[in-house]
Amino acid sequence: MKKITVTVMTVMLSTAMSMAQQSAITNAPGKEYPKVNPDRSVTFRVDAPSAKSVSVDLGGRQALQKNSEGVWELTTKPIDPGFHYYSLTIDGARTTDPGSQVFFGSGHESSGIEIPEECMGYYLERDVPHGEVRIQKYESKLTGETRECYIYLPAGYNEGNRKYPVLYLLHGAGEDQTGWTKQGFMNNIMDNLIDEGSAVPMIVVMDHGVATIPGIQSASMFDFTAYEKVVIEELIPFIDGNFRTLTDRNHRAIAGLSLGGFQSFTIAMNNRSLFAWLGGFSGSGKGPGTTADLYDDSMNSDFNLIFISTGTKESAQMYATVKNFHDILVNAGVKHIFFQSTGTGHEWLTWRRSLYRLAPMLFKTPMPQSR
Repeated sequence: MKKITVTVMTVMLSTAMSMAQQSAITNAPGKEYPKVNPDRSVTFRVDAPSAKSVSVDLGGRQALQKNSEGVWELTTKPIDPGFHYYSLTIDGARTTDPGSQVFFGSGHESSGIEIPEECMGYYLERDVPHGEVRIQKYESKLTGETRECYIYLPAGYNEGNRKYPVLYLLHGAGEDQTGWTKQGFMNNIMDNLIDEGSAVPMIVVMDHGVATIPGIQSASMFDFTAYEKVVIEELIPFIDGNFRTLTDRNHRAIAGLSLGGFQSFTIAMNNRSLFAWLGGFSGSGKGPGTTADLYDDSMNSDFNLIFISTGTKESAQMYATVKNFHDILVNAGVKHIFFQSTGTGHEWLTWRRSLYRLAPMLFKTPMPQSR
């Protein structure tokens, strides 16, 4: 009965949010603006009475107008559902919006706004047992620095001595280890899936996907030699040595978004003895130069599951990259799941939906039927 009630309340919440103007869930605590309107337009208000000009850059710069109270205002056109980075420019100086939380993306800190989608309850916090997201430092001899990763421990981890499978979940270019929890709501997605019995309780490791090792020169941004060494030689041994993990390959998965998807495929393909589950969201294969001769039906016995996804509103180049890789796998006889997120682009809603579909398939017996 509890789960039915939660589902009904989630639908009611989504419906209510679609019918009335609401403060964005990405706002800073106690901040009323920006607000999302019933048609998915956004109303911004900026209190800067001494400013001569104020604009917002939300996929294109738009000017705000000062009202009689000295407050700058703008209501945008309707915006696609999902998470969107934005910034303000006040008298020529770029800045974040005091009304918004701050998110790291596109290589710098930005404001962000969540435009709710219908039936979005899968990534919102529910009244269910919650896992813990732990910020974990570890020493890297390879890079000569202290590195940081975020670790999701499922509800119940701190009681008993149960061991858990591990998903290594990678972020995209210009983001960091905070992205999957702050922008992606990964912990809410996992809490909800585990509570309803759809996903196996698992540990999720979100590392900073950038590494520099003295003496190793990267030929391009798609040369993951240094980061692969950190993952294989330091990160995995650290996680297995400090957390209660199941350490065989059948209980270890790797997946990532965008550049992290390319990293995931490269690392897993080069280390098939360590990973049995593989996913790439808006990024898969071993880089833009992926060719068919890299893949054959031996992957069907090497991997329990291969999952790739893309948004239907991605850029033409990005959509083609993932779709072409899907075609390569089909022609090579490699079984896999190909998921297309309807109406979303190269952004967090695509990747939340992808994780929501991948996680319930991981670490299951019998194995999922790929296609």
